[in-house]
Amino acid sequence: MRILHLDENHPLLIQQLNNAGFENTQAYTTAKKDIEAMLPDYQGIVVRSRFPIDKAFLSKGPQLKFIARVGAGVENIDAETAKKRKIQLFAAPMGNANAVGEHALGMLLGLMNKLRLAHQSIRAGDWLRETHRGEELEGKTVGIVGYGNMGKSFAKKLKGFDVKEVIFYDIEPKEADAFARQVSLKELQEKATVLSLHTPQTDLTKGMLDASFFKQMQHPFWLINTARGTALVTLALVEALKSGKVKGAALDVLEYEKSSFENLFYNSPPADFNYLLEAENVSLSPHVAGWSIESHRKLAEIIVAQILANYGVR
Repeated sequence: MRILHLDENHPLLIQQLNNAGFENTQAYTTAKKDIEAMLPDYQGIVVRSRFPIDKAFLSKGPQLKFIARVGAGVENIDAETAKKRKIQLFAAPMGNANAVGEHALGMLLGLMNKLRLAHQSIRAGDWLRETHRGEELEGKTVGIVGYGNMGKSFAKKLKGFDVKEVIFYDIEPKEADAFARQVSLKELQEKATVLSLHTPQTDLTKGMLDASFFKQMQHPFWLINTARGTALVTLALVEALKSGKVKGAALDVLEYEKSSFENLFYNSPPADFNYLLEAENVSLSPHVAGWSIESHRKLAEIIVAQILANYGVR
């Protein structure tokens, strides 16, 4: 079986596939039109987020048996067309769950304790202790939207912080666990003073946190988004920050990211994004919550295991 690799990943991925007898071709910098010309000769694709795998692209690969995305979601792949073509989709949602949970907690603590501002102040020669007085996580009610691998990982990290309660909203009923309690969206909006978003990108989640959502939150709250930028309407967030409804926002993902996640803007940044850049109560990172040294390896291991389980030597 021949596998075409469109993005660079941990070297063990190709090493282990080579050892298992697969033929691997690296096309990390090959132009898309040239990849499409190569595609008829391959049975498998390994991709991260370089470009969308759409219907037109899939039509160039008549022999395709699987597409493996080295990441948590497959929203950059036309899953409906793949299903019709009986092309298997592999992903690795557990591979970076711990990394996302730690990053979300780190961003939240840094934001609440004004660590970035304090660092910048000292670099400027100032020693402003009162200005950088922080706020504690203890006693807060933490609400989680989306309780899959990522949401549960974040909930686990909150054990030991003496928060008042961890509650979550999910469109599917979830089994009870020791980390969080499932509630309705209405109850979450009534109680949460910290809100962390951990939803996949779907038609239901696009624009979910809009002006109406913010209005229905009953308390001023801290917001974290390590899920997908499209879930959050930036203009609505800016208005909520200005009004004080959102006390601060930690964003690892942005509405204006390209769908490949590899670059930021389609066009020039709008004014609401410029507000985020300047706001003292906003912390940003470049879609790296699941991008740790450890997750880099875990993601590759999980993808290899799935390919071998389905197409390895029996």
